[in-house]
Amino acid sequence: MTEHTVKAYEQELRELVQMIAEMGGLAERQIRDAIAALIKRDADLANRAIAADDAVDQLQHRIEQQAIHMIAKRQPLADDLRVIVGALRISIDLERIGDFAKNIGKRMPALKDDLYPNELMRRLEHMANLALAQLNNVLDSFAQRDSAKAIAVWKGDEEIDSMYTSLFRELLTYMMEDAHHITFSTHLLFCAKNIERIGDHVTNIAETIHFMVEGVPLKEERPKSDTSSTATVPFPA
Repeated sequence: MTEHTVKAYEQELRELVQMIAEMGGLAERQIRDAIAALIKRDADLANRAIAADDAVDQLQHRIEQQAIHMIAKRQPLADDLRVIVGALRISIDLERIGDFAKNIGKRMPALKDDLYPNELMRRLEHMANLALAQLNNVLDSFAQRDSAKAIAVWKGDEEIDSMYTSLFRELLTYMMEDAHHITFSTHLLFCAKNIERIGDHVTNIAETIHFMVEGVPLKEERPKSDTSSTATVPFPA
């Protein structure tokens, strides 16, 4: 490559990394707004979380176009190729995270007139805060090319799964105690599931970063503690 070409290529790589950081920041803000909308019953926050999804989608498209352009024109090798492909894969996971945040925001109108049990809402908020911390950490690991930090995030998804299973069981019991709780509990279950899925996509990103840095995929089986599919709740006597 000529010196000019090398500088242009390096600039394109920096732009790609910067777009991932920007996209991650937008997704984090979406999650915060969506959860705050539920807690505060704030329609404006819910609408902001929903509307922000367009910007996330647009960034994902830009990253996709940039990655394809760089692979086709620059023909990168080894480390650079893994960074470009990794950015493309991460952008797809961030786009899905934005979709789940939008879905949570869409639930707010159905819940705004219900009386929330404070403990359930605190549990949901705690679960969301954990997912946000994991997302923040995995974005840091991408910026720093830190595979050890990515692995720590990967292992942390088990805690989100456990919280989801616990909340799932509690909401089932809550519905069985009083049929009037079914609508509220069902919507809250969907919100909790969206947070659990956000955690799964953060874990995908961690796996991508490990491969991007180390050049080999993770060999360990992904830790999972979501047992909601086999959960049983005893019927009241």
